[in-house]
Amino acid sequence: MKNFSKVSVYIFFTLVLISNTNSVTAADSYRNFPVTVKGWMGTKNNSVAYTGQIARHTLHDSLKKLAGKGDGKPNNKLKADMMSYFAKKDAGRAIIAPKGKAHFPTKQTGVDQISKGKNLSGKTYKGAISGMPNQMTGPDLIKFWIDKASKANKGQDKLNGYDYPQLISKFIMGAVFYNQAVDNYLDEKLDAKNKPNSKPYKKGAYYTGKEHVWDEAWGYFGAPAHVMSLTPKQVYEIAKMGSKSKPKSKALAHADFNKDGVVDLYKEMTFAPAYYASGSDSKAYDSKGSKTEYLHTISKAFIDGRKIITSAKGENLSDSQRAKLRDLARVIGSNWEKTLAEAVFKYAGSVYGDLRKLVVLLDNNGQTDKVLKNYIKHWGELKGFSLSLQTGKNNLGETAVKLNKLIGAGPVMLNSSQVTDIDSQGNYVKSQSSGLSNYMVHMLKVQKLMVDKMGVKARAKDSLTSMGSMIKSLGGGATAEND
Repeated sequence: MKNFSKVSVYIFFTLVLISNTNSVTAADSYRNFPVTVKGWMGTKNNSVAYTGQIARHTLHDSLKKLAGKGDGKPNNKLKADMMSYFAKKDAGRAIIAPKGKAHFPTKQTGVDQISKGKNLSGKTYKGAISGMPNQMTGPDLIKFWIDKASKANKGQDKLNGYDYPQLISKFIMGAVFYNQAVDNYLDEKLDAKNKPNSKPYKKGAYYTGKEHVWDEAWGYFGAPAHVMSLTPKQVYEIAKMGSKSKPKSKALAHADFNKDGVVDLYKEMTFAPAYYASGSDSKAYDSKGSKTEYLHTISKAFIDGRKIITSAKGENLSDSQRAKLRDLARVIGSNWEKTLAEAVFKYAGSVYGDLRKLVVLLDNNGQTDKVLKNYIKHWGELKGFSLSLQTGKNNLGETAVKLNKLIGAGPVMLNSSQVTDIDSQGNYVKSQSSGLSNYMVHMLKVQKLMVDKMGVKARAKDSLTSMGSMIKSLGGGATAEND
């Protein structure tokens, strides 16, 4: 080494470092794990399989798109189409969203090209939803909203304050994706005798029981398989699919891992849960610096868990291996829960901001239509995410009770009315609330609840500094209702 200059030595070690970094990046992906099923004689050499979960992501995205297609009149055809994507297993369903564009072409155009015979209703949380009147089950609540969406004008009910595309979408993110992952695949299906690793998941399968269980949970998270080689902002941009009006957008380049010119929705696309995790981590929600690492923390835990399962080489997992998987499952579950809590915090702040604008407009006889539309949309996102947060493995107890009371069954409207019940015919029943200003305080209390009980850190749309002045301005009229 004495004949090498200092510069040469520096270059040598730099190249070694780069080489090692690239090899680590290649290994830290969810793309290729060998077949370990004992006696496997087929041609498959990659045991990763989560096509069913990605098919359900496309069903969700397509259903959300359809829910905004109404013209304000009862539309049985639209309702049937929405039910096809939610509750049926119809062949030939087109992927309405995410739909490829000239600047972001996608490989698949039909759900069946990813996985056949899938629906959302069969995987929807079956428990009673205490945050809505009548405590409908998860599937029944979505069917109720689908019926309402088929009669709404572009998905919004401006009389009662509901945005059905947002309610349906945000609730499915919890009631299907989150619930199935953390309260099914990463819970009881990790038990030693449930889907053992020494046997194929089902007869003829090229993946073991535990391999597929872990893969299915990963699929519900919705991250690109090469997520660890991307920044949160890049993962977020993939979901946005770039824009032909922004030629500097690199969304296609970020997504197209194998450089074939199209985005494979199965392994290269970003879907809802990973989108919100990346949004929190990448400052995409606002201009504040990120304080979270949800996306890569969850993704790395999934990849590390898959490595442990693969290392068993088709044998049953040891107690130590299963304990490590349980630890990783807890990391995934706690961080996923926080991404939902961050969304609740964010949209409570958005609703608060809309209410501030509406109060000013009403005081000055201003035009409220545009702000009201945003208010209803943001409230739908808030309500959907708040219900999603309650569909996980953890019983939120008093926190859930407070959250549901603060948000209510519907938003406070401009005349201070608010939906409080649903009658036996499915009609909304309204009562008079304590007013817009008091509801603003409720939104601040929602944000404080997410900080105190859920430990949110990103805190997008943080309005908590306004709490003292809001309560002071209301004086003795500051309501303790829903506290």
